[in-house]
Amino acid sequence: MSPGIRENGQATDQAPSAEPVWNAVFNDGTERRSGDGPPRFTFRIPTQDALERLLATDAYSAATAFIRGEFDVEGDLAAAIRVKGWQPRSGLRRHLFAVLARSAAMLDSASHSKARARRRIRFHYDRSNEFYSLFLDSRMVYSCAYFRSPATTLDDAQVAKLDLICRKLDLQPGERFLDVGCGWGALIEHAAAGYGAEATGCTLSHAQHAYAVARLDGRARVLECDYRDLAGRYDKIASVGMFEHVGRRGASRYFRKVADLLAPDGLYLHHAIARPQGVRDDAANLFVRRYIFPGGEFIHLHEMIRAAEEAGFEVLDVENLRPHYALTCRLWEQRLAARREAALRLVDARTFRAWRIWLAASSLSFEDGFNAVYQLLLAKRGARRAVRLSTCRAGSLASSSGRKPGLASGWE
Repeated sequence: MSPGIRENGQATDQAPSAEPVWNAVFNDGTERRSGDGPPRFTFRIPTQDALERLLATDAYSAATAFIRGEFDVEGDLAAAIRVKGWQPRSGLRRHLFAVLARSAAMLDSASHSKARARRRIRFHYDRSNEFYSLFLDSRMVYSCAYFRSPATTLDDAQVAKLDLICRKLDLQPGERFLDVGCGWGALIEHAAAGYGAEATGCTLSHAQHAYAVARLDGRARVLECDYRDLAGRYDKIASVGMFEHVGRRGASRYFRKVADLLAPDGLYLHHAIARPQGVRDDAANLFVRRYIFPGGEFIHLHEMIRAAEEAGFEVLDVENLRPHYALTCRLWEQRLAARREAALRLVDARTFRAWRIWLAASSLSFEDGFNAVYQLLLAKRGARRAVRLSTCRAGSLASSSGRKPGLASGWE
């Protein structure tokens, strides 16, 4: 998930809301205060000059300095990122990082070999299962939760999301269900236990595979393989947070493969992050590709839909869960920060700081609308059951979420 604070698709130095009160403490004991009232956060940084350089530099340099420990933030890290902003004051420097980010994206997308995909996945997901357990919910769901209200617990919101997916798919007992990129196995466990499906999942992560196999204990099948090596036919398929690893160049091939795996009258739920039109690669994206998600790429919604339709799919429904992901990422960052000592026993300080700043910045990116996350419900064009489901979605989803139709993406 790539952070960014921009306006109308263009870079800006201005935050979209009032700047929070903050404090800076320097090594000589002096302080600097911005605003009146209790500070939301405190910069701990060597000198006043170092603070000025931090506030003026680009996102990549600022985030890199943070993970190297050149400064620290006590309190609300997301608020500190909003104050910092993401763009350097120098137009030339801004342009340079945009060019570098676009070049990195082109190089990353040039090769999607299976070996390279495996290395990239394991770079991110094989840190350690224990590390992820520090900030994820008890079921180890590593994707956008579904909050019935801002007060909903993370555990309850993740169960609601798993249930939402199964209900959108109209999952029935005995149906063959596939989760492409199953993570630690929460969705296939939910589909098997709650809906009686014959569930299968696949992941390229060795750590996730080992965890899911032990967790499920034969109640569902877990494969350690590339999605391109899958075979068979499934009644229902879901992919939740995996498509970001496929990228623009792999999109058409991906949807063709899913179509090959899906039964003629089956349903496919596609859950993926997308970038709005006009939002471009920048210094923040460069940081994420280097330190968090090598090879990751967010494409536009229309590009997903075009690739799906070219593969023979019909779009039955599109839902944007953007505010839900903003809250999910914020809770993840807060939970990780609260477990700092435990985290540092599992990963080094640079990794801990990199994950913190990435999660905090991602929450802002979703909050401000510069990233979105969509659920697309797809069927093969002309499938017999497509018309029936498309006409009854509002009522069925309202009953699954306990809320009125039309309010699925926000709160009353």
